[in-house]
Amino acid sequence: MSFFENTRKPVGFSGKIMVAMMNFGHSAMAAWGLHFLQPAPDAMVLDCGCGGGANIKTLLKLCPKGKVQGIDYSAVSVEKTRKVNAGAIAAGQCTVQQASVAELPFEAEQFDVVTAFETVYFWPELAQNFGEVYRVLKPGGTFFICNEANGETAKDDKWTQIINGMTIYTDADLKVYLEQAGFGRVQSHKNKKGWLCVTAQK
Repeated sequence: MSFFENTRKPVGFSGKIMVAMMNFGHSAMAAWGLHFLQPAPDAMVLDCGCGGGANIKTLLKLCPKGKVQGIDYSAVSVEKTRKVNAGAIAAGQCTVQQASVAELPFEAEQFDVVTAFETVYFWPELAQNFGEVYRVLKPGGTFFICNEANGETAKDDKWTQIINGMTIYTDADLKVYLEQAGFGRVQSHKNKKGWLCVTAQK
């Protein structure tokens, strides 16, 4: 397995290096994307594919009276996220568990916001997975997707060749899948770096 395969599912020592790199390397993109998401201070938030846990830490600051939960199917990611957010977990503001977006371990209509940073590239069945996100969102809730690649540049092809199982979607692709899952009010934002942010409402 190549080092870059750890972007999909971090494992072992190289996986630990990767999640630390994710926390640092994706911070600017996440900050840019979060300008398009304004959760209420008491929002219930789910971060799917929480990686190294840095985004959960930011979301906790945005929702100081709410609760942020995280899932990742990598045990390495779950361990790192729990360390990064140990204080919030001890205070009962945060929980992190190993799980898949294919079968979210939550009852219907639990969350005001579901976020997905740099992760939908690896979701196995996008239509079904978006349906799961739709299920756990409250009516009027927001699904937020933030990607470093928008599927419109030559460098995107390079990454899909390096990382097995990676698919880079354009905003138009994502809109189709989101609407199939029942979402409406789909909005897209891009910048000159090729970053993409998509929001949709239940």
